Amino acid sequence: MTEEEIRVMVVDDHPMSREGLSTILLSADGIRLVGDAPDGRTAVEMAADLQPDLILMDLNLPDINGIEATRAILATSPHIAIVVITMFEENNSIFAAMRAGARGYLLKGATRSQILRAVYAAGNGEAIFGVSVAQQLI
Repeated sequence: MTEEEIRVMVVDDHPMSREGLSTILLSADGIRLVGDAPDGRTAVEMAADLQPDLILMDLNLPDINGIEATRAILATSPHIAIVVITMFEENNSIFAAMRAGARGYLLKGATRSQILRAVYAAGNGEAIFGVSVAQQLI
């Protein structure tokens, strides 16, 4: 882990999911929550303004889906690490996210420790995948 804080933004259209992820992030050392967005369009705008180190991105979002939001964010800010956190486990979603530039892919059933491990890893430039996602990739 780097000596500096990892600045994280959460993107999810479900308030309870955003709040749950935010609570996990706020309780962790070396992570600073800089914002959250309820849809893809807001995520793209906020990412441009806030320039977080990392974004936890849901895929099923209103206005602009998570894949398109990932592409748009990385087109202007390629240094931002994006880790998808979603309910979708099928290959099409996984590969679409990777092609869009996501550095990781977790399922919403991930534990607190799995989420934090993914944030620390992606914040340090690593790619990270949940166990079942990694098995599918292999």
